[in-house]
Amino acid sequence: MIIGYMRPYQEDLNCENQLKTLKEENCMTVISEDHSSAKKRIQLENALNILKKDDKLVVTKLFILADSTRHLVELLEIIESKDAYLKSLTEGIDTSDSNGYRFTDIVKYLVEFQSDVTSEKTKEGLYEAKQKGVHGGRPRKPDENVKRAIVMYQSKKYSLAEIKNETGISKSTLYRYLEN
Repeated sequence: MIIGYMRPYQEDLNCENQLKTLKEENCMTVISEDHSSAKKRIQLENALNILKKDDKLVVTKLFILADSTRHLVELLEIIESKDAYLKSLTEGIDTSDSNGYRFTDIVKYLVEFQSDVTSEKTKEGLYEAKQKGVHGGRPRKPDENVKRAIVMYQSKKYSLAEIKNETGISKSTLYRYLEN
């Protein structure tokens, strides 16, 4: 069975263009979301639930189906687990075509690549900041306040709440300095 899935988006708010295209693709069933939101995609769940072996889920564009690369991987794995297929018309993707790499694998590699690039850029930025003398994390408390908090604590005349109000040093910060 060929199942079409559509949801509104800025260029096709009423899904008219998608419906026309999906009918041209001989979709026997067309399932449509009432909204364009990424949340509460009940009709997408319904479409995935009715998929059976050798069925094909057809969308006009990938972003109609998935909201992120990771979401796409999850959906592809669900479709694949049912021995069904995905066809995205704009991108020319048809997972029933077994030539070359499987599309699911390609998307997984893209997710890993995207994650690696982000991680590497973050590490590079932290390294450059460190070279300039900038340290990451939360700013340290001024030393005079810490010293005053320690003196107040050791005098045993003040409660932790009073020390915090007076110096701005929290209980956990104070204990961390006392351990050193």
